[in-house]
Order: sequence, then C-alpha cells, then structure tokens
Amino acid sequence: MPAAGLSAPQVILGMMRIAERTDDEIRALVGAALEAGVNYVDHADIYSPGLSVHECERRFAQAMQLSPAEREQLTIQTKVGIVKDGPRYDFSYEHIISSVEGSLRALGTDYVDVLLLHRPDPLVEPEEVARAFNQLHSAGKVRHFGVSNHTPAQMELLHRNLDQPLTVNQVQLSLPHAAILTEGLLANTLGAAPHISPDGAGVVEYCRMNGIALQAWSPYQSPTGVFIGNPEYPELNAVLESLAETHGVTPTGIATAWITRHPADIQVVLGTTQPARVREAAEGADIRLSRAEWFQLLRAAGHPVP
Repeated sequence: MPAAGLSAPQVILGMMRIAERTDDEIRALVGAALEAGVNYVDHADIYSPGLSVHECERRFAQAMQLSPAEREQLTIQTKVGIVKDGPRYDFSYEHIISSVEGSLRALGTDYVDVLLLHRPDPLVEPEEVARAFNQLHSAGKVRHFGVSNHTPAQMELLHRNLDQPLTVNQVQLSLPHAAILTEGLLANTLGAAPHISPDGAGVVEYCRMNGIALQAWSPYQSPTGVFIGNPEYPELNAVLESLAETHGVTPTGIATAWITRHPADIQVVLGTTQPARVREAAEGADIRLSRAEWFQLLRAAGHPVP
C-alpha cells in the first residue's frame, strides 16, 4: 500500500459473514488466515444481519479477545457511509464520526488502521469529509484513509480537499466481472462501446499513478453466483482446472492468482467463512501466472481480446 507506507498481504480476510458464526468458528477462520500469512481483516459498520449495525465487528472482538500485542499484529480495516435504514449514503461529518466511534467500541480497540468511505455519496461535501478525517487522524483513532467503489473523478474531488492521502480503493473485480481491466483493452475498438464505462474508465490507472492500493471484492462472483464449478462457465472452469493442475493449486487459487498477477498488486478480499478456502486463496496468491495464462483466463471468462 504505497500511499500508506504499509506492508500488506495480497489476500485480505473479509468479515461480512461472521455474525452468526460461533466463537470457535471465527477463531478457526482467523487462525487459518494468520497461518497463511494473512493478517489483514476487512470490516464495515453495516456488516450485520437486518438493519442492525456493527454486529460483525462486535462478534470479531468477542471471539478473538485480542491482547494489545495481538492487536498490533493485525491490520484492521472498516468502512463507513452506507445507512441501511433507507438505504442511503451519508458522508457527513456527524455520521462519519459517530459511525467510527461505534466501530471502535464494537471492535474493542482504540484505533483502526484503515477507514474506507463505502459506496460514493452523491451529496458528498468534501470539506466535511476532510474535517472528519482530520479529527479522527489527530485523535489517533484512524491511521489511514481510503474509499470503496469510487471513480477517478470522485477520488480526485476528495483528493483536492483532504489533508490525508487516499490509500485504498476497494472495487468489485473477478474474472467474469472485469470491466475495470477490459475497458482500457477495448478502447477505440469498433463495436466495443457496450463494454466501456466512461465515468469509471481509468480507475486502475488513476490508482496506480497516485499510489492507491486496489482491493478486489467478490473475487469469485459472477452475475449468477460463484463461477468456480458453475456449469454456466464451462470454458472458464476447464481452464481453471487445467491451470490448477499445472501449478499444483486449486481452481480457487488460480482465480486468485489471476487478480494478483496484475502489476497494480491488487489485493483479494475474501468473503468466505471456510478456513480451507482461505488457504487455497493464499496458495494461489503465491503463483505468478504467465502473460499467456492470464489472457487465456480472460478469454475463457468471455471477454474479447482484440
């Protein structure tokens, strides 16, 4: 994470599904991640069943009972900005401050390492965001800041008003859902207009130029669910299985390796509660696919390569 000066693993453990897991299950999940070298956990204030908030953060703290030394070994990231009762978005000073205070209480910690603004707020007032960030940073409650699902223009608007740099942009990315990578590939190509999203174009390049780490959420999802083993993606799964055998990992590992192969050093945010899946992803992140293998997977996922 260049802008933050943080050394971070290429796999992140997402905590959005742990609310109904037992303490033992949560400890086993986090333990498997730590054994695999994954010491970065991803939360959000809204990761809770129904309209409640902070429940996944609370369950994490209850299960882990981290000592001060154990807390220091973890990078804890959480998010703010989505109001579940609506739904609506709120990047106001008051909402950011109150939500972060709630996250700190739920997590049982004095600080979070990284705070992200969740989905963009069309009513954002950057000066209010800057005021909240400054207060949280000066109080030692948040060390680094970032965004999620933001376009280059939305990040630039914030950049021009913030004193702290943006260090992260967490975006949706998987083999079937790869518009942020394919839009540049298809630019200036006859008939490619449906694949181009002008407002989001260049998000990868913008982040690379500004030292902003990219994080990929839903790395194994397609529009119809998980694509690994999904009969709706026969060609993609055939290539995943073939490359998995070649590299001695699982198809999940290869799907992970496809993302981490990108020179932007994209981190993969897992949504699993299965320790075995965490290990598979971590093993895949250690694989470096060749260019030929990377493009083979891209084509097998249904993306044209001109």
